[in-house]
Amino acid sequence: MYILGIEAATPVASVAVVGGGGMILSERLVNNRRTHSINLLPMIKAVIEEAGIKKEQINGVAVSSGPGSFTGLRIGLTTAKTLALTWGVPVVGVSTLEALALPVVSSGQLICPILNARKNEVYTSIFRGAILGRPHNIEGPLALV
Repeated sequence: MYILGIEAATPVASVAVVGGGGMILSERLVNNRRTHSINLLPMIKAVIEEAGIKKEQINGVAVSSGPGSFTGLRIGLTTAKTLALTWGVPVVGVSTLEALALPVVSSGQLICPILNARKNEVYTSIFRGAILGRPHNIEGPLALV
């Protein structure tokens, strides 16, 4: 099973192909002043080639669903949905803050990922532990000054 992951909610656009067992087979990220609309499709093509698979072998698409940059989210979600419809595979949205919390939820501590929301605001949530493998959200998501 192969999943294409797309993250465009932040200034750093990233894509990856994940194989069975959650192993990252190929990944790319870019942090430049060009919009994600210019970067995403070439990056997706590259990670699929680097993973040594064909696009027909992709079984699903996962995409960051926010919070984050409004324009970046629109680009990422539109790209993911278009590819999923074209390839006939399911698409799933993943909370940007939940994805940031996931690597450290096993600590059992409070986790508070923060994203710059611009205009002197931040996006945040508070998590503790996990339920069925997903970070347990105690509060949020919130936009705070």
